[in-house]
Amino acid sequence: MDEKHSFALRRIALLGGIDDYIAVSSRELGNALEMSQQSASKRILELLDEKLIVRDLGTRKQRIRLTEKGKDLLKKEYLEYRRIFEYSDQMVIHGEVASGLGEGGYYICQPGYSTQFEEILGFKPFEGTLNVTLAPEDVGKLEVIRSSKGHLINGFSSDDRTFGNVIAYKAKIKNIDCAIVIPERSHYRETLEIISHFHLRRSLGLVDGDKIEVKVEL
Repeated sequence: MDEKHSFALRRIALLGGIDDYIAVSSRELGNALEMSQQSASKRILELLDEKLIVRDLGTRKQRIRLTEKGKDLLKKEYLEYRRIFEYSDQMVIHGEVASGLGEGGYYICQPGYSTQFEEILGFKPFEGTLNVTLAPEDVGKLEVIRSSKGHLINGFSSDDRTFGNVIAYKAKIKNIDCAIVIPERSHYRETLEIISHFHLRRSLGLVDGDKIEVKVEL
């Protein structure tokens, strides 16, 4: 993102324009953007052209707010800063073991997936997943994980059914190699599905409600 646009979006967001319209005059906007009134007006036009903000014009003041595209760009920048200052080559996330619906095992054992898991991750996964509900304070870390590259597991078709792409993120639980698997097109999640060569519940003696720590490679 263009740094001058990034700066302007941050300033508008700090004024309250991230979730609602803010009423601001050209002079006030210039002061907020640390530039002349004329330059601020030009910057607003640039943001409008890029569809980063929307605007309503009033008699003395204009009302502006960020669009979803504008918010997404700021969020991306925020995640990049978190990776710089808070995380190195791995992230530790915490959660509780939970029961799934049994669907994970069905998908994991599909040859189109399992063969790729073995080639890319270095292990053939046990036919099932360990479900972990993220601790509330760690839910935001999932966005940081998803902003990292991960390993693409390509989708495929089988028996007139289509299976979508999956992104796998290598991880460890108590030094056991495993991976978090997330459908490429999924959005907000608070439960992780984890695969491993081992039956993790049995190998680690886990039951629902047990606290668990997962170290994820970035």
